[in-house]
Amino acid sequence: MKRLKVVMAVSVMCALAGVCFADQAGAPAASALPQAYDLGGERSADTQYFHLVTTVVQYALDGTRAGSETYRLDLKCVPGRQTGTEGDTFTCRRFTIRRGDGPEVSIPALEGWTYVFKQTASGTDEEGQVLGIPHAKFEGLADAAGAALPPQTAYMVYNTFIDFHAFCYEFAAPTLSGKGIQDLKAIGQRIVHAAAFSEPPVNVGTSVAEGSYYRNGEVTLELKGLSVVDGAACALVGFDSGEGSFKMLMEPMPDFKITTVGASRYFGDLYVDLASKWPRKITMGELVISETQLPMPPNKVNAVHERASTIRAVSEEEFEQLVAGE
Repeated sequence: MKRLKVVMAVSVMCALAGVCFADQAGAPAASALPQAYDLGGERSADTQYFHLVTTVVQYALDGTRAGSETYRLDLKCVPGRQTGTEGDTFTCRRFTIRRGDGPEVSIPALEGWTYVFKQTASGTDEEGQVLGIPHAKFEGLADAAGAALPPQTAYMVYNTFIDFHAFCYEFAAPTLSGKGIQDLKAIGQRIVHAAAFSEPPVNVGTSVAEGSYYRNGEVTLELKGLSVVDGAACALVGFDSGEGSFKMLMEPMPDFKITTVGASRYFGDLYVDLASKWPRKITMGELVISETQLPMPPNKVNAVHERASTIRAVSEEEFEQLVAGE
């Protein structure tokens, strides 16, 4: 009860302080909030540099931490407006994985990989690949020590690229069809995104079989307010996947089929630069609960995972330092 009283007292004091500041300053901040915002404008043609970190923590059913993996990706983007190409040209300068407190290991096959990314109305390319990310690049991946990546780890490497483009383009850029960030005009406005209730395939090469999918819930975007990131004024846009579900079919070796089903909910914030229209920062959290059916004892395995990602736009100088591992 004492803590409740303190919280209530602090809240009242803050409210009173807000009234005083408004009286003294003529409420300039409040008068600026009702204006209309344009989040669907054309992005600047400047080269962009991004650093992504995703941490996946596995929990035992008694709540203890059973292990973790951290994925780091450094991407350089040269916009199509600069090169005259239809899409934006990306170069993966570095990709690393760290298991628990172990050493960080790189994935040599991805270093220097260049590809052109362009949005499509369907979210897939002519080959049915989600966001046009080529599956073949993620076949037979090994780390710098020569150790082959397990299928589930190779999939997470692939999914890191999917995450980046889904958040930076599908959510933080105007959609080609259906509602998107371009429809958010006023602080407090909330929309149902075009990706709501969609069911993109998640099969990848030979590691995850066709018939695998992720089903989104009611995906929403909300213009929550304004923020500042690295000195740049940004729109703060929240996203929420709603009640998602998935099914993954894997056959890591002949006649050894694994089926995993589960539920997921991811949510987070986009910090979109009001001047350049590029995201300055993106944060995402996800809770995943799954059940895996095995063709041998114990036949069934239940798991709980927590996933957290941060994408930051960085300067060229900081980017080169990150690539160098400094």
